[in-house]
Amino acid sequence: MKVAILSGTVYGTAEDVARHAVTVLKAAGFDAWHDPRAQLSQVLDFAPQALLVVTATTGMGELPDSFVPLYSTIREQVPAWQGLPGGVIALGDASYGDTFCGAGELVRELYVELGVREVQEMLRLDASETVTPETDAEPWLDSFAAALRG
Repeated sequence: MKVAILSGTVYGTAEDVARHAVTVLKAAGFDAWHDPRAQLSQVLDFAPQALLVVTATTGMGELPDSFVPLYSTIREQVPAWQGLPGGVIALGDASYGDTFCGAGELVRELYVELGVREVQEMLRLDASETVTPETDAEPWLDSFAAALRG
């Protein structure tokens, strides 16, 4: 199964988690692809059979500037991803209260608009609690891989 991993980062952590997700998913037998500067045309050329978005949250629960162009293009062009399985890993800081992992919630809303079905509850990684987000994401990624197989 071909899994496209899209990422939006502020300081590079979400991109690190996305790169680690490629490694974990490839080790689990998936054809995983990630380009931190991906354009929609590249994603469509890959022809994903599943989606994973790894995004940091910035400002008051917003998407990182690095992800806004791709996110906006996806919303405008509405690719034929109806029924595709998907997952979201959101990074944030719980001290921001209601906006904690807000960018991940925006991606989940986009999934609903596109008809992408979340196969697993969004993973929220709290910067105030973790110093190893890549490692902390591994159990979730293992479960995501199992959900994609099931």
